[in-house]
Amino acid sequence: MSIPSTQKALAILTKQGPWSIITVPVDTPGPGEVLVRVEATALNPVDHKVQSTGRYVTDYPGILGTDTAGVVVAVGEGVTNVAVGDRVVHQGYFTNRLASFKQFTISPVETVAKIPKKISFDQAASLPVGLGAAFVGLYGKQEDGGGADLVAPWKEGGRGKYANSPLVLFGGSTSVGQYVIQLAKLSGFSPIIATVSPRNYDLVKSLGATHTIDRSLPVEDIFSAVKAITSAPIKIVYDTVAAAPTQNLGYDLVSPGGALVLVLPSIVDETKITSDKVIVRTFGTVHIPLNKELGIGMYGALPKYLESGEIKPNNTEVIPGGLAAIPEGLERLKNNQVSAIKLIAHPQETK
Repeated sequence: MSIPSTQKALAILTKQGPWSIITVPVDTPGPGEVLVRVEATALNPVDHKVQSTGRYVTDYPGILGTDTAGVVVAVGEGVTNVAVGDRVVHQGYFTNRLASFKQFTISPVETVAKIPKKISFDQAASLPVGLGAAFVGLYGKQEDGGGADLVAPWKEGGRGKYANSPLVLFGGSTSVGQYVIQLAKLSGFSPIIATVSPRNYDLVKSLGATHTIDRSLPVEDIFSAVKAITSAPIKIVYDTVAAAPTQNLGYDLVSPGGALVLVLPSIVDETKITSDKVIVRTFGTVHIPLNKELGIGMYGALPKYLESGEIKPNNTEVIPGGLAAIPEGLERLKNNQVSAIKLIAHPQETK
């Protein structure tokens, strides 16, 4: 296909300013990069949070979007593992060059994965951010922005390594939570205990959760329910909710030598913090040096996990209207009107 010189993009015009459809140049891939025609992009809470707080973006107009699935339309020098015409998925970042709320975007090829034929663009677009937070939180280095430093299942000796070890997850039906469950299963964790709304019990069990607890219960009842399920030391609690009650509950549940993984900064009561428990706030992107090597490994293994069904994408809902529909979709996320699905937009439908 011919590549246009310009494209439509959804941008924030000024810091904390309104969304607007603008026209921007189509970038040219450099060495080790690919240009992707974006067929599907997913919406994430981070998008409306960046727009409302002004974090991460330094240049305006600023284009957001970090979940991308599409077709490779050009490759840069040295790229040999993907070719023009390949269907791919990759994670965007908070720069106009790498963002996905536009019709064409750039990605480093080392963190691009080919999409199996059985997986649609919409399904694939549900993967990068949620899966990124899950695998970085579990397998990233034990420092700020990383994770619990477990051995990943795609590494030698990693698959099934944590058999008979319990894992507790708060927010099992969130995008991140769904991928935490599936990775925990690959790593051998059992039991996998997830808090979730009762309407989503079947969903999380289908992904590998062995036990479910009603997320609306008082924290002391959740604590008791976990202890009734397992008496083994709990070395990993992953909190995708990351509110004060769940953070403190998670810290109480973690055994000495274990880790509490958070998707937001810690607000654990400082009076209860001890040196024998780790709290780590994960930053689930492959685009920072801390997580680059891990991301290369995950994206290398991803096609086989998708083909085998060991990693299943989130359920999706397509919002019609192309890029113009994204702001309304983000309002739904902001107002907690989305549960257990990923909202997907098709940039090529933008008028």
